[in-house]
Amino acid sequence: MSQVHLALLSGALFGMLLQCPPSVKATENVPYGMFSSDSIFEKRSETKVSELNNVDVTARKVSPDVTSSTPLQTLDKADMQRFGALELSDAVKHFSGVQVKDYGGIGGLKTISVRSLGAQHTAVSYDGVAIGDCQSGQVDLSRFSLDQISKLTLSIGQSEDIYQTARMFASAAALNIETEAPSLNDGSSSLQTTLKVGSFGMVAPSLFYVRSLNNRLNISAYASYLRADGNYPFTMRNGIKLIDDKRNNSDIETYRSELNLFAKLSLRQDLKLKAYLFDSERGLPGSVVYDNSYAAERLTDRNYFGQLHYENRFSKKWKLKSSAKFNYSWQRDYSPQTSGTTDTHFRQTESYLSATLWGNPIKGLSFSLAQDLIYNNLHNTFTSCQFPQRYTSLSVLAASYEFYRFSVSSSLLHTLVTEEVKVGTASPRRTRFSPAFSLGWKPFVDSNLHLRASYKDIFRLPTFNDLYYTLVGNVNLKPEKTRQWNLGAAWSGRCGVFDYLSASIDGYFNRVDDKIIAIPTTFVWKMSNIGKVKTLGADLNLSAEVPVYDNWRIFFTGTYSFCSARDVTDREELTYDNQIAYTPKHSGTSSLSVQMPWLTLGYNVLATGERYLSSYHASDTYLKSYTDHSITLSRNFQWKTHSLRLQVDALNLGNKNYEVIRFYPMPGRNYKLTINYKF
Repeated sequence: MSQVHLALLSGALFGMLLQCPPSVKATENVPYGMFSSDSIFEKRSETKVSELNNVDVTARKVSPDVTSSTPLQTLDKADMQRFGALELSDAVKHFSGVQVKDYGGIGGLKTISVRSLGAQHTAVSYDGVAIGDCQSGQVDLSRFSLDQISKLTLSIGQSEDIYQTARMFASAAALNIETEAPSLNDGSSSLQTTLKVGSFGMVAPSLFYVRSLNNRLNISAYASYLRADGNYPFTMRNGIKLIDDKRNNSDIETYRSELNLFAKLSLRQDLKLKAYLFDSERGLPGSVVYDNSYAAERLTDRNYFGQLHYENRFSKKWKLKSSAKFNYSWQRDYSPQTSGTTDTHFRQTESYLSATLWGNPIKGLSFSLAQDLIYNNLHNTFTSCQFPQRYTSLSVLAASYEFYRFSVSSSLLHTLVTEEVKVGTASPRRTRFSPAFSLGWKPFVDSNLHLRASYKDIFRLPTFNDLYYTLVGNVNLKPEKTRQWNLGAAWSGRCGVFDYLSASIDGYFNRVDDKIIAIPTTFVWKMSNIGKVKTLGADLNLSAEVPVYDNWRIFFTGTYSFCSARDVTDREELTYDNQIAYTPKHSGTSSLSVQMPWLTLGYNVLATGERYLSSYHASDTYLKSYTDHSITLSRNFQWKTHSLRLQVDALNLGNKNYEVIRFYPMPGRNYKLTINYKF
């Protein structure tokens, strides 16, 4: 029994003793075993009564990051504010094992890769429904704003949460984005306005409105606008020559809007509706090659989707949730070139249905059955467009069992994919079973130490670009197969001066077979399944909270990742056993913030080790390591129902135009101001 339980039990017993009447001796007029009422009142009047003050017993809930049987990392709103994160890509950089590919500038494409597996192996879900891109297989994180995001969760391998869509079982890692849900009383409303201004002409106002129509129906609406010139100065070395220039064609103009309806149909039934709009017009600054920094390519993005989520909790032992989504994406790539202007349009749609049934028939044992159906198509203006269509069925049977201090979960995913084209030959039908397994163990009753082990066999389908893109595509490509093993430990609790301390370490081994890469043929490059990669690595996470004195607290978080991802395709090649492209062996982050009554001060560091442009290691493919330092200052003002938050950020204090992607220099030192007012 824990110390808290003993204290509560002792207090209850002591209270009972105080309320019990004291023992008295029998008198002559009272039969044996009976008490005189007068004597009782006499004794009671002589008894001194003491009243104990109320005692509040509080304890921090153990984070799922610690108890999970697979690697799990979360960031809430407070964490992101302490990091000074202004974009979604800024926040996810603080997860261990993550590399964010950034093509520079405010409007640059930003994608997430976990443990060197590539962006196509990472699923991204928005309020529980996955975001699909059949054309490239990767999601641009710059499409989403942090203003109304309440929580980010990154799971690696297969999450032990078996109550989810089949699509979330079908990736090597998953990033879950949760937006703020209204929690208002009947008839109330709130409005939140945010204004961000910064270097290089950045202006980004937004509005977030929440209204409770009645005790069962809430709505929320979000709208934002972003514009920036983005033409920042840079210096970079190209060979022996130092280039001192200014980025051009880096402007961006973006509109985002979102409408949500939250309906409580009954005590057990919920319905959520979401409509989303994203419209962006931006320049692509291009790479700085051979001293030429000129670029004129323009990209227009329009993405609209609507999604519905329904849940019915039949009882404590049975529940069902289902989702439906329609996604429309349109893109225009316009490039005036000396060799001739190109103007290409792409259009893709996705229709998605999902249902998951969860049951808990006996204590400790739960299972789920999930079924997803997906339809994708792609059109473009190439004369050789094959107009591909893809039909995908994902079925999952999963189970979880908890007993004593052990937890076991397993799942089996079945994938069936068929494709059709209007012109040419379609890729053949594919079907595959993918198992996953995890084990968690708490070795000591009175300690928050948790050990975990997991395995997942998964794959990623070739994208439409891999299969059908002009000249490059190859319809005979096989899925890219991945096997993941993980062994780790996590602990949290109080220790010495630390009011809270949490630490985790995970060692992992990944093997990728049939890796899809482009290889040169006689006249053109062609996509092929010839790559093999072995990855051995470790992820470390540390977070701490120290109370200094009243209303003063210090927060610290740190991550470190070691990743040895080696190309083992062909022993005869010069690239054999070399680190793969754009994957640093060493990377990490640290954040220190001091929370004071009148101000919160934060200092953040992102560090990335040396990398290479390809598996061929030479001086002209080498990328130097870099560190990015930033400072954030913020203060909250509160009066009645109104609140005001001011935040100032100084980014890239070292003023280094480091390169995440070769020949795409990042902005140097820059500043941002955020004003948030809520009433």
